[in-house]
Amino acid sequence: MSDIIKVVVDAMGGDNAPEAPIKGAVDAVNENEKINVVLVGRTDDIKSELAKYTYDKERITIVHAEDIIGFDEPPVMAIRKKKQSSIVVGMNLVKHGEADAFVSAGSTGAILVGGQFVVGRIKGVERSPLAPLIPTAKGPALLIDCGANVDARASHLVQFAKMGSIYMERIVGIKNPRVAIVNIGAEEEKGNMLVKETYPLLKECKDINFVGSIEARDIPKGDADVIVCDAFVGNVILKLYEGLAGTLISKIKGAFYSTLKSKIGALLVKGALKDTLKTMDASEYGGAPLIGLNRLVVKTHGSSKAKEIKNSVLQCVTFSKSNINEKIVESLANMPHTDTESKK
Repeated sequence: MSDIIKVVVDAMGGDNAPEAPIKGAVDAVNENEKINVVLVGRTDDIKSELAKYTYDKERITIVHAEDIIGFDEPPVMAIRKKKQSSIVVGMNLVKHGEADAFVSAGSTGAILVGGQFVVGRIKGVERSPLAPLIPTAKGPALLIDCGANVDARASHLVQFAKMGSIYMERIVGIKNPRVAIVNIGAEEEKGNMLVKETYPLLKECKDINFVGSIEARDIPKGDADVIVCDAFVGNVILKLYEGLAGTLISKIKGAFYSTLKSKIGALLVKGALKDTLKTMDASEYGGAPLIGLNRLVVKTHGSSKAKEIKNSVLQCVTFSKSNINEKIVESLANMPHTDTESKK
């Protein structure tokens, strides 16, 4: 039983809750026998949805949580006041060691606040970044940070680079991953004050493979494995990625079905095109882990469907077995702590 990974899934989180989180959880349990799931939320709603599926009843349990934190609620106040919300109840299960990971498509702000103050940061971590895997021509790359720390400091970005490098090596299996900082040009002297301050610090890091700056147009080419930036820049990159991908797929489908000749052509290339598009589908990689916490917290997109929830749950297995937190502690041990909040 020690090999079993227990994942808490927020059944009330997201635009498609409770249907998508519950179906995703069931699909994950049916696909991987090493996973057990705890569904947190309103018991009656969860039971009603679970009745639609066939699964091992012993591997999915329910913990009642009456409240739901909405997307428009102030995160700090919501976490403090709604102690019986699915997010807070679920994170407390993880905090107290009753589960190994927490997955939610709910309020990003509430998950970030709850991750920091309920689950807690690893000692020495100044800020915990959201770090999704994004598709590139050469395989997945880690975008770190994409939404947690809009006003980051140079020391934060250095830690992001170190933690991201460990993540890509331990979770994705890329040896000596290439680390780059997002910039408006390849030259070292370019960039805003944050980039100019961070660049030389990254050059001095002996435990990462820093390859310099990366421009946004080179990210899809796969020119780096770990893409370092503050959350403002990262979120713009992520949203542009998502929007452009969706638009291109829509345009391609429209072109294929516009005439009889194009429809015949579509049938001929359907298999190859489907396989190619799958490699560029971000939902294949699951959600974005909040790296640097004492326990694993994964944030999936608010509009996530069952497939992304399932993949987010499945990725928890690899994370839990990787001992990544121990490596992060070791990597950050010799760094000076300039952020007073890291000592709280």
